[in-house]
Amino acid sequence: MARFSEESAALVLSEIHQREVVAFLSRLIQFPTVNPPGDVRDAVTYCAEVLQAEGFATRTVRVVETKPHLIAEYGPGDGPVLCFNAHLDVVPPGQVEEWTYPPFGGVVAHERVYGRGAGDDKASVTAQVMAGIALARSGVPIRGKLVINEVADEETAGPAGVIAVIESKEIVPDFVIVGEQTMNRVAIGEKGYSGCQIVVHGKTAHGGMPWEGANAIEGMAEVIVALRRELWPQLKHRTHPYFQPSAGTVNMIEGGVARNVVPDRCEIYIDRRAMPGEDLDQSIAEVREIAERAIANVPGTRVEVLTPRAFPAVMSEPDAAHVQAMVDANRYLDLDTELTAFNMGSDGRFFATAGYPTIIYGPGDPRIAHIRDEWVGIEEVMQATRAYALAALELLGV
Repeated sequence: MARFSEESAALVLSEIHQREVVAFLSRLIQFPTVNPPGDVRDAVTYCAEVLQAEGFATRTVRVVETKPHLIAEYGPGDGPVLCFNAHLDVVPPGQVEEWTYPPFGGVVAHERVYGRGAGDDKASVTAQVMAGIALARSGVPIRGKLVINEVADEETAGPAGVIAVIESKEIVPDFVIVGEQTMNRVAIGEKGYSGCQIVVHGKTAHGGMPWEGANAIEGMAEVIVALRRELWPQLKHRTHPYFQPSAGTVNMIEGGVARNVVPDRCEIYIDRRAMPGEDLDQSIAEVREIAERAIANVPGTRVEVLTPRAFPAVMSEPDAAHVQAMVDANRYLDLDTELTAFNMGSDGRFFATAGYPTIIYGPGDPRIAHIRDEWVGIEEVMQATRAYALAALELLGV
């Protein structure tokens, strides 16, 4: 049962106005915060000015001049700290001429807002900022502090990203709600990630005398087929109540010297996603075992398996206070209360591995992220704004 009263909920929700929310999101999309290069300075300034006008104290953390992270605080500070986090950087729009609406136009049409970052992740930024403003305007007394943290460099998971905020200790939250596209469902964790790089080495030779060399591309072909036949089917059976199954996919390939030269090197990159409890070292070991067995069919080749970066799966307990606060907010608003998990990556993993209880929640369908004509539904953003505000009311309300 929610801790907040009907009266306080009504006061907070009455300060959320669709015209204001949509206008803020539309304007935010118009800042071309494409990463790379990831310059979010103008967007951070815009968010900071809006929040300052409503009584928030704002400052920034940065390790790169063009990638500041906004920290906006409201509340007396004598209690728990709730952090709203979302990211301002966006992926490149691709072929701009193929968009129906300008990618940085923030066009409002068909009960949607269109543009690069409309869903990923400026809808969550908007909902968090507007929820915080509603809480401040309502005058409902709170204990502790609400921190709105809008960051840079999420799309590349770079060292200038949220890690800089966490390491600075400028925020030491009791609860974190990371805004990402969950279709306003409560995601209590996210999959682990292991970037797996496989390199097959061979020997060059003239294309007219291939028997003099060892073809690395043909060796890699054996590896790819073996992974598809042996490992990918196994991953489908590694399941968890809140997650979609484990997965692996070959997402990049590079190889070859010239059209008339037997290639001595071929490289692939595997995107490997793991369940809670899966050992990432073991997941690489099984890839290595399959790869080494597969290239035995191509004499003269050898294989390397590297792991440039890896992050374990993270998950909050279903009955944790911040989980239940978000569930109670959804229940109050007649939204989905079934717990789920986030199958992509987010900044949530950095907060969680640093020891801060974290969930992921936000408007939009993740299948629409990064596509041409990206959009988010206006009603989804309004629902998320209300839900964030009520979750904050439950965790911070007197």
